[in-house]
Amino acid sequence: MKICTKHFGEIEIDELKVIDFEEGLPGFPDDKQFILLENEAPFWWLQSVTDGENAFILMDAFSAVPGYNPLVEEDDIKCLGVYSPEDFLIYNIVTLPENVEEMTVNLLAPVVINSVAKKGKQVIARNEDYAIKHYLFNSQGG
Repeated sequence: MKICTKHFGEIEIDELKVIDFEEGLPGFPDDKQFILLENEAPFWWLQSVTDGENAFILMDAFSAVPGYNPLVEEDDIKCLGVYSPEDFLIYNIVTLPENVEEMTVNLLAPVVINSVAKKGKQVIARNEDYAIKHYLFNSQGG
């Protein structure tokens, strides 16, 4: 299947790798199908299949934030289907401003994906100490 994207032009994707976000993402309720595109570790792209303009930079916060452990309510992820913990992928949305040193990651609202069921959802972590804008570089107080 071919899709047109803002950042990558026309690309071929494997329909079997499309991830369903039943509720869309906050602010993007109409985008319900996404594909994960590899980038340089620890970054990924979450590209909308239905709207090529919408793509989000993700990262595996476990690799950048020591001790990251989002507490997620089971009710918040039951829509992702039957699961084993090893089936889950957990990413965080990155904001990349013009000045890279001001890059932030949203630790409060991880994107949880059931890699077997191909279902995803952005959820709110119950950890009170996680910020929406966690600076990745200490010079910004993060």
